[in-house]
Formats: sequence, C-alpha cells, structure tokens
Amino acid sequence: MPSQKTKKSKKKKIILWSVIGSIFIILLLLIMTSSEETIISVQTEKVEKRNITQLVTATGKIKPVNQVVLRPEVSGEIVSLPIKEGDRVKKGQLLLQIKSETYRAQVNKAAANLEYAKANLKIRLASLDQIRNEYERMKGLFEKGLASDAEYENAKANFLSAEGQYEAQQSAVLQAEESLREMREQLAKTTIRSPMDGVITSLKVEPNERVLGSNFSVGTELMTVANLNEMEATVEVDENDVVLISIGDTTKIKVDAFGDREFLGKVTEIGNSAIASGYGTQDQVINFEVKILLLNADERVRPGMSCDADIMTETKNNVVSVPLQSVTARMPDQLKLDEKKDSSNNVIQENDKKKSNKPIEIVFINQNGIATAVPVVTGISDDNFIEVISGLDGTEEVITGPYRSISKELEDGSKISIQKGKKGKTEENKEE
Repeated sequence: MPSQKTKKSKKKKIILWSVIGSIFIILLLLIMTSSEETIISVQTEKVEKRNITQLVTATGKIKPVNQVVLRPEVSGEIVSLPIKEGDRVKKGQLLLQIKSETYRAQVNKAAANLEYAKANLKIRLASLDQIRNEYERMKGLFEKGLASDAEYENAKANFLSAEGQYEAQQSAVLQAEESLREMREQLAKTTIRSPMDGVITSLKVEPNERVLGSNFSVGTELMTVANLNEMEATVEVDENDVVLISIGDTTKIKVDAFGDREFLGKVTEIGNSAIASGYGTQDQVINFEVKILLLNADERVRPGMSCDADIMTETKNNVVSVPLQSVTARMPDQLKLDEKKDSSNNVIQENDKKKSNKPIEIVFINQNGIATAVPVVTGISDDNFIEVISGLDGTEEVITGPYRSISKELEDGSKISIQKGKKGKTEENKEE
C-alpha cells in the first residue's frame, strides 16, 4: 500500500511539472511572438538626377486666330447669295446682296432735297444782295440827313433778317448733303463684301430670306469668315495653375481627330476674367481662358475640334529627383527621431515640430533594412518625378512603393524587406 501511494504521488508530481512546463513554454512563445516586429515588403530605387519639365494640362477647342461674324446693318430680303459654306473668298469679294430698291429711292429723294435746298439758297442770296443794296443806300441818306430814323431802322432790320435767312438756308443745304450721304451709306450696306481673305466656316441664311439690321438690335447672323491659315487652341486653366503660365510658354497640343499626333504651340494670351461654373455650390470651379497659337497647324484642322494642351511652364536640368509616389506627408508628432538633418545640415528640432500642426513632406529611405523618414523640400514635378530641392544628396535608396505602404503603413524606423524584381521601378499603381 505504501508503495502504491508513493507511485501515485510521483505521478501527480510529473503531471504537475509537465503542466507548469507547458505553460512556461507557451508564455515564452507568446513573449517571443509579441516581441517580433512586422516586416513591410517594399520596392526601392536609387535617387537620381534628371531633367524635369513642369506641365500644366488643359482641354479646350480649336479656333481661328482671326474670324469675323457678319451681321447686316440694314434690313431687307436677300436677293443674291453667290457663296456657300466652305468656299474660299478674297477681301472685297461679294458675299450677299440685300434688296436695295427702297434704299435707292431714299437716295434719290435725298438728292432731290439737296437740289431744292441749293435752289432756295440761290434765291436767298439774290434777296440778300437786293436788301443789302437798299440798306447801304438808306444808310447814306440817313448820314446826310435825308432819311428819318424809322426808315433807316426798317432798312437795317430787313437786311439783318435777309442775312439770317441766307445763313439758315446754308445750314439747310448742309443738312441735305449729310442726309444724302447717310442714304448712300445705307444703300451701300445692302451689299456685303468679305472683310478679309479666308473661308466661309459658317453660313446661316438662304436666298430670299429676310434679315434684320443691327441698328437697333443684335441683327441676324449671316455667316462667319475665318482665316484658317492661323489657328489657336483656346483652353480653360484652373485658377491654381494659371499663375504658373507665362506668355511664350511652349506647348504640345493633341487634337482628338488626329490621334497621338502632337502640334507645337506657344501661349499668346492669358485671360484676366475668371470663368466660374457651379457658382455657390460645392462643385464651384474657377478657370481662366488661355490662348495658344499653333505653330505647325495642319490644313485639315478645323474650328471647333477638341484638343488637349500640355503647357511646359518650367524646365530644370540635372536636378535631384524621386518618383512622385515616394513623397508623402506625416504630422510632426508621427516622426520618432528627435532631429532630422537636411542637405544644408539644418537641424529640425523636435520641439519645433510640436509647435507646428502642419504635415511635413518626407520620403522614406532604406538604411540597412530600416525605413528612415527624411524631411524634404520639393520643387517642380512632371508626370512621373518630382524635384527634391533639399533633404537628399542623390546617393540614397528611396522607397517607391507600394503606395499604401508609403502613405499609411510605414513609420520612421519600420523594418522592411525589398521585393525581388521590383527594385528600380519608377511607377506604382496607387491602391487604397
């Protein structure tokens, strides 16, 4: 019996120590597992010096540099329309004739009124000469005492009256001449000629149609004459980008109808008046109109075609640059290190960071498998790369992706592993 109790006691001790040992091993494994840091898989590439051209992209329409919308200045029926849309015309060529009989009759009437006024002027002149002679004779008699004061004053009054009537008739002649000139101008306006060499790009009327003149209203739009030898792209640029553009900036233009073919251009005009859309709503957009002259326009380019313009606002050669997706931002309190040094050896103190609540632009570089956050100052950018003004000297290995890791997961001091076959990749598909 004692031996059986001893065996049971030993068995219980073995079980107890086994349980304790198992618990100890489990706790040890848990401690070791919890102490392991997460390793983030990333892509990297060496920082390089590149040529960077900053672009402002905008969309718009092709228009002729010079075009004239013709409207009649007189009303009437179209009796002749010898041109059609698409015709090439020369300056001074007949484009349209409005019925002129009424205006011709007004010219004849004004001419007759002028002749009548001139005839009356001759009569007034003859009467003035006669009354002047009588006045001079009466004046001589009055000075010799042979005429009374009443006779002299009467002769003088008749002379002054005749002189006034003559001057009034002179004014009537001038009025008649101006009236005739006006009627002749109205008659001339019934004939509409081309103001320039060009092409009829739009024709809005037909023969026998009645049109309204623009004397008291907008008038009927007849046609548009445009010089297609000089074309320009009119695009709308966002208010944040328009300040980057200068007159003379080189531009590459793609016209939708010509596929990938590029036309060269230069900026000739930057609008000063804002073009607002969605005013007063969350979707409000402020744009400014920019005109770009096409330097090598194809004769097949037509007004109204859609286009995309890449305006090259600035170019810098041989500057330190990194892929766009490498640059991210962190709040100052997210950076672990007490201080960071830029390429000018300027120290950013931790206390200074805490004073600012603005995000800091940084890049992550690979330092022996550790992601190190480096504050940078950036400059211009193109579609793929961005200039780094300070913060990097060009010898670092910068982390370029994945986008989610750079924007959210990486922290200063995170352990990283380099994805095989991804080193040197310059573009990363952005993912949420």
